[in-house]
Amino acid sequence: MVYLRRAAAALLATASALLSATPTASATPSPVLARESFDRLPLGPAAQGRDWTSDTSDGTLTVTRASTGHGRELRIRTKGNGRAFLVFGHLAPPGNSFWARMRLRVDAFPTAPDWAHWTLAEASGPDSPTLVRPLGGQYVPTEKRNFYGVGSDLGPTGDWTAWKTSAPARAGKWQCVEFHLDATDNRVTVYFDGVPQPDLTVSTDRHGGTADPFVFPTFDKLKLGWQLYQSDPSPSSYDVRLDDIALSTRRVGGCAA
Repeated sequence: MVYLRRAAAALLATASALLSATPTASATPSPVLARESFDRLPLGPAAQGRDWTSDTSDGTLTVTRASTGHGRELRIRTKGNGRAFLVFGHLAPPGNSFWARMRLRVDAFPTAPDWAHWTLAEASGPDSPTLVRPLGGQYVPTEKRNFYGVGSDLGPTGDWTAWKTSAPARAGKWQCVEFHLDATDNRVTVYFDGVPQPDLTVSTDRHGGTADPFVFPTFDKLKLGWQLYQSDPSPSSYDVRLDDIALSTRRVGGCAA
């Protein structure tokens, strides 16, 4: 009996200590900054989701049944040089660096006017006018094709899109696209279907603008969608599909074939 009393007392003391102890470390924060699969949104016109709002002009956002037959996706439609974007407007990535992943399909790219310029992703911040465009491209009349390129505007390096013939933009094809904004050297890296695209990499002193350094703003906003900048383009309207969007402090993955 004495032994049992002592054992019970020891257990009680241990339980009390565990209940009153202060945790020595907080839980590790989630690396995910935002997600959107559109599966929880109602079918029809869309103006906002859990982590995003919208920015449109001559453009619409519509949640539709997925063309793959599973779940839902977002249809973006613009007319002329309109725009339609999801806006993730409350970002605060640690170290001013983050990854993005999305599934993307563009039904058709412009074939006129010459050098027609389009954007699919644009990151910005309140402390600088610089717009960072980690995913966009241009119609190149000498090649009669569109090519992907990383770009920027309104900053000291000027308005540029560093398109590469090694990165042709293919219409009517789903692609899993990733990009990484790394503030340690203002580096943008791009991946298609899990494969790195080194020709599209830009950084502080290696980019497509003036001789000035390319420097990121303090990011608080990312726009994903479509904008074409020239008037009277051909075709006169554009359809883009987006799905499986994830923004994170670490590479999300899931793009490998």
